[in-house]
Amino acid sequence: MKDEQVQSPEFIFGKKNYIFMIIGIAVITLGFIFMSGGGSDNPEVFNEEIYNWQRIRLAPTLVILGLAIEIYAILLNPNK
Repeated sequence: MKDEQVQSPEFIFGKKNYIFMIIGIAVITLGFIFMSGGGSDNPEVFNEEIYNWQRIRLAPTLVILGLAIEIYAILLNPNK
């Protein structure tokens, strides 16, 4: 009979990494939600709401910030 060592599966990242990844995904999602809308139901009518500061400044900033959080979450060493 062989003595087999059963190894429990290990995750690649630690709990802290996954928490930051979830936060990053939430920030990216929030950015895309702010970016949506502003169109017109009638294609013949132009809606100035598409140039709102929320869609031009805030939403892309949130998406880039979320991507930076994701990079940080990947590079974070959970053992420190």
